[in-house]
Amino acid sequence: MMKGLLDLSDRLIPAGEALAAGLARVEARFSGQIASELSPVARLCAHVDRYRGKMLRPSLTLLVGMATAPEEGLNDHHVTLAAVCELIHMATLVHDDVLDEADVRRAGKTINRLHGNEAAVILGDYLIASAYHLCSQVPDHRPALAVGRASMRVCEGELLQLHHRNDADLDEATYFEIVSRKTGDLAAVACEMGAWASGASPRVCTQMASFGMQAGIAFQIQDDLLDLMGDEAVVGKSTGKDLEKGKLTLPLIHHLARATPTARASALGVIESVRTGKVDAHAAGATLARAMQTTGSIEYARQKAAQSVASAKQSLDALDDTPAREMLLRLADGVITRAF
Repeated sequence: MMKGLLDLSDRLIPAGEALAAGLARVEARFSGQIASELSPVARLCAHVDRYRGKMLRPSLTLLVGMATAPEEGLNDHHVTLAAVCELIHMATLVHDDVLDEADVRRAGKTINRLHGNEAAVILGDYLIASAYHLCSQVPDHRPALAVGRASMRVCEGELLQLHHRNDADLDEATYFEIVSRKTGDLAAVACEMGAWASGASPRVCTQMASFGMQAGIAFQIQDDLLDLMGDEAVVGKSTGKDLEKGKLTLPLIHHLARATPTARASALGVIESVRTGKVDAHAAGATLARAMQTTGSIEYARQKAAQSVASAKQSLDALDDTPAREMLLRLADGVITRAF
């Protein structure tokens, strides 16, 4: 249960146990929803079932639900909508591994590595279809509209990033447009739905969505740093993929904007050598990380992530001081201190 992101004090243990129980229900709902009577499909689903790691998005849904209705506890809508968000997230992971030609996910082989791109693409589609089938079981059209809107924005973010591959002039504004859509929006709707399922007011739902958006942006910045400098054995997935695929992330964007002409040309040369296969992405990442020390670009990215976390925390000010709220605060800190 969010291992490595949430360290619980004695005061928080009961809430942590409630969250763990809720996540167990989410996992059961998830597995039941993707069950297939066809053995080839069932085998693929069993593999993707092992992709579940941090369970960030369902944890957000459940914790927000607990924080906005502390006396009532979690209901079936919380569980359903948490599972819906996780299904969509899993679909994006399966599709991302195809786009990135990744071999490793959760310290195991990816679907595309084991079964090829065709099976991975269709499995991702199956997960998305499963998510909307499950969401349609909520007797209100608002969750489906919110989740559908967020899913469209996730795809827009990915398409915008694809458009800017190998774009050395990508600016920060466009980077944040990409990450707010591809990562922030799903975290935002996970939080919004947690509040909605608790019967919270539209104002509180909006505040919780803001928390999720800012936490999601911080999460993505940290992911980008880990892809550049993380240990694959610790991160649990293929690293160096941003450089291989020509995706400029925040530290590199900052470095290219601040470096001297000579240093910028050198960095672009390293990036090009990765694109053409002349240099391994991990070795190139280490070279670029050293160069970024001169422009403070790694620290700059960390500061931006910390600013997003601070903004996320402010969105919780209107909530009562409960263990669930404290866990949300700690979770926000954890997204940028993690090494995986």
